[in-house]
Amino acid sequence: MKKMISKIVAVSALAVVMAIASSCTPGILELEPTTELGANVFWKTEDDATFALQGAYSSIRPLFDRDYYMDGHGEYVRARGTSATSGTLRLGDAYQDGNFNPSGYGGAFVKMWRYLYGGVNRANYVIENVNKMILTASPASKPKLETIVGEAKLLRGMVYFRLISMWGDVPYISKVINDNAEVSNLSRLPIAQVKDSIVADFTYAFDKLPAKASATGRAGKPAALAFRGKLQLYWASWNKFGWPELDTFKPDANAATAAYNAAADDFKAVINNYGLNLFRNGEPGEIDSLGKADKLPNYYYLFTPIANNDPEIIMGFTHGGTGTSQGEELMRDVAGRSHEGSQCWVSPRYEIANRYQSTITGDFAPKLIPINAANAGARTTLNSAVNPNSYKNRDFRMKSSIMWDFEVSVGMNSLKSTGWCPFIYKTWNVPVVIDGVSYITYNTDGSNSGYVFRKFLRNYAGQGRSDGDYNYPVMRLADVFLMYAEATNFATGPQADAIALVNRVRRRGNLPALKADKTANAAAFFAAIEQERIVELLAEGQRGFDLRRWRALERIWGPPQGLGVWTIDTHGANISQYFQNASELAYQQAYIFRIPTAERDRNPNLSQNRPWL
Repeated sequence: MKKMISKIVAVSALAVVMAIASSCTPGILELEPTTELGANVFWKTEDDATFALQGAYSSIRPLFDRDYYMDGHGEYVRARGTSATSGTLRLGDAYQDGNFNPSGYGGAFVKMWRYLYGGVNRANYVIENVNKMILTASPASKPKLETIVGEAKLLRGMVYFRLISMWGDVPYISKVINDNAEVSNLSRLPIAQVKDSIVADFTYAFDKLPAKASATGRAGKPAALAFRGKLQLYWASWNKFGWPELDTFKPDANAATAAYNAAADDFKAVINNYGLNLFRNGEPGEIDSLGKADKLPNYYYLFTPIANNDPEIIMGFTHGGTGTSQGEELMRDVAGRSHEGSQCWVSPRYEIANRYQSTITGDFAPKLIPINAANAGARTTLNSAVNPNSYKNRDFRMKSSIMWDFEVSVGMNSLKSTGWCPFIYKTWNVPVVIDGVSYITYNTDGSNSGYVFRKFLRNYAGQGRSDGDYNYPVMRLADVFLMYAEATNFATGPQADAIALVNRVRRRGNLPALKADKTANAAAFFAAIEQERIVELLAEGQRGFDLRRWRALERIWGPPQGLGVWTIDTHGANISQYFQNASELAYQQAYIFRIPTAERDRNPNLSQNRPWL
């Protein structure tokens, strides 16, 4: 492997300091940038172009691979902060200064803005230089180089999609930036124009990419189609539901219908044309009895390295695992101290438990009753939240995703198993005897709901808390199924093929098919689709974006100047209250993010979103 020279790229207003550690690990992992090497020594071969593309992947991966934090903007996940990751291992951390509460977050994410534009610059670097190579390339090399440009444009499109989803109008940069002066007077481009440019990038990528990705972590045609469809779905949502906080945007019902149809076409092509399937054919698999975890449902294993090359993960960002300094942080962020000293920055809220439906009726079970476990009979009361038997016969994705009292996982210390570790809320690292067997309870300082995550938590030893090698999914086939159902439902009402796809997603939870009343009309079917998005995509960074594009914050948290909503725990204690007596302005600021003040100080042409004036 070539030895590359690391360089700090300083593009202050719309870029990021990019200093990357070198690596010899294969795949799309952290690799040094090539920005300091001139065309006389670089940009000569396909290997040079591929190496630079790998640098773009490694730069953009950290902008998406911890999106579970983003679920804190919804009502089902608590993100109490972020684990500290600084230095060169992750190119800094775009999530570091974010606010991941359900309210008050819109003024944050200064680093996300900066690092997203750093990703744009890295993608532009590849696009610009490989396009120059194409001008003199041989007929045999030209298609391969165009594929590299296609992947870089897909990455650039993903980054700009994130930018407009948060900030609306944004500056659009399509060339390499080498000096602050080049961006010091850029204005924000209307969202419609940026959207069109993103569509163009995704379309180019679709045209040039192979039907199947050339290597793990690389993208193929299905990824380009899926992201183009998702962009069209968001565009349809904004036109249908409005985005009044974005002054330059005027919703158009006809544009919404056209975008829903375009999105549906792309999703249908992904579903039908590439031989993709859900992980393990979407079958639920085996499930262990309550309080045991030797046999977990298939859905659990979808979020472990077992699924790294599975077709359901249409696009995933790779991680290197132990010894590479390129591991994912999943266990550190979702697990507790009993698991390699992890910090449990992200945990399920109490409210998610009631979303898991009955495998017998296919509908919601009786609501759990919060009871202090110290109360007499609390552990045996019918439907008590602290009675393990209350969790019988639930959607298999429940046991795969969260743990309640007396559920177990494998404790880990110094890369070795410490045996089964039972979670019992409000006990931390204490001896307990269960069915005559002695254990030490799960030690976590991050759960205040009565639940912790099993999803993303490795149930085996051998890797440190930051040394996972899971390919974090940024596009999954199950999401495409649900987005297709949403797009067709809003365009023409419930359709038989869409209903069948939703039922396929439900099948992995061992749930029966939707009953007729759940698909009787567009409103009923939308509720069923939303339900599946909540449980299927839990902690994958989708819920906050869904609530904003559907204009659903008031539906979830109540109207302005209202009582708001308390989150609670399994013992019945009030934990946090959101949107109490909140002004209309507070809601507006939750629908659109503030253009970072420091960027506007450097660039007088950057306008501000109206709620933040």
